[in-house]
Amino acid sequence: MASSHFLSDSHFALFDLPQMFAVDAQKLDDAYRTVQAQVHPDRFAAAGDAQRRLAMQWATRANEAYQTLRDPLTRARYMLSLRGIDVGAENNTAMEPAFLMQQMEWRENIEDAAGAKNIGALEALLDELRDEERVRFEKLAALLDSQSDQAASEAVRQLMFIERVAQEIGTQIERLEHA
Repeated sequence: MASSHFLSDSHFALFDLPQMFAVDAQKLDDAYRTVQAQVHPDRFAAAGDAQRRLAMQWATRANEAYQTLRDPLTRARYMLSLRGIDVGAENNTAMEPAFLMQQMEWRENIEDAAGAKNIGALEALLDELRDEERVRFEKLAALLDSQSDQAASEAVRQLMFIERVAQEIGTQIERLEHA
């Protein structure tokens, strides 16, 4: 069975990965499968209650760690939390003025396109957001890897906002397609 410090290891240590933003997806998948095979509750079916409970805890922990590292935004938030930084997106909405202006422009464009029932315009806006997201994730990786935690924290908040706007666009497209 896995080591006793398993439950307190960082997600990166759990899967024997370097604590960097860029994660090798194949290594993560392989490490996850290895850990899951070691701690899968079926392997402990004949064990006592305590061992079965522990195996279940380990399997749950491995799954949570995998889900966290697999998603870039969640991974970034997690990395910052390991450094004692709470992104605090719920109560920290301070952002650079240029980004606030961009937000307003996106929202107006969504409203206009939805009002005009223009799915093509919404899809173009979604493409623009995805491009913006890719560029920002590259910058975020550099910020995290250089320990620029406050700037990384703002970048994460901006990416969380972009993600919400993208979901909103997806909802509008779906609504128009089914109207």
